[in-house]
Amino acid sequence: MEVTVPEQPVVALHGRDATLNCSFSSNAHFNLSDLTVFWQLTDTKRSVHGYTEGRDQLVDQAEAFANRTSLFPSQLGLGNASLLLKEVGVVDEGSYTCFVRVQDYGSAALLLQVAAFYSKPVVTLEPESNLRPGDEVALTCVAYGGYPQADVIWQDGSGRNLTDNITNSVVANEEGLFTMTSVLTVVLEPNSTYSCRLINPLLGEEGNAFVTITGQNVTFPPVALWVTVGLAVCLFVLLIALAAVCRRKIKESCEEARREGKFRNEIDSAELLSLL
Repeated sequence: MEVTVPEQPVVALHGRDATLNCSFSSNAHFNLSDLTVFWQLTDTKRSVHGYTEGRDQLVDQAEAFANRTSLFPSQLGLGNASLLLKEVGVVDEGSYTCFVRVQDYGSAALLLQVAAFYSKPVVTLEPESNLRPGDEVALTCVAYGGYPQADVIWQDGSGRNLTDNITNSVVANEEGLFTMTSVLTVVLEPNSTYSCRLINPLLGEEGNAFVTITGQNVTFPPVALWVTVGLAVCLFVLLIALAAVCRRKIKESCEEARREGKFRNEIDSAELLSLL
């Protein structure tokens, strides 16, 4: 008995139905009552689906597969022992073994992989305003609801790879689907453009997001602006007042020096007359 399954992993989309192909060839003609087909998980040996004596045998079926599996009855006589697995989830990922017996016996195992599309990446900036060239900023790229873990590639406007400067984190929800978060820290340059690309290893590139940052001089908020103007006016008035005080002091000093000089001249004149 030769049993054949795909050599490459079967990739199923999360929430969709998947067909696990299995075919067999028998040298002898047979009745379906002589056919036994049995699917099980390769590692744990849990029963996925059973068929014997012309009907499904699901007494030993694992609870996780209840009401989710079926064969293709009209194809069994043609050597098709494929299994239909409904509403595939992340927990269904793994190796499945197909057993077939008519007179002889054979088996083969295949690998089921589950994939789910991520949401379109969204890039946010921290801080968001009052940026100047030379400031350090953190760019965060987030995508939701995908599987398996994706690769995140950051590039600048010239296409230079910035992936060495990133930190990635993955959080799974109750369905096993991932939220991917990637943070890139850069020193801001004027009119800088950065892109975040998300690549699913099973589905290829899913999406990308761009952000352009214009580094400008700091823009003061209205309150700070009025405080600055007020301080400048006060300083200007203070300088004018100080200049006036200094000018008056200098004038008074000059007048006092002139009076002292005149008085000294009168004394010198009086002393000179007394000597004559």
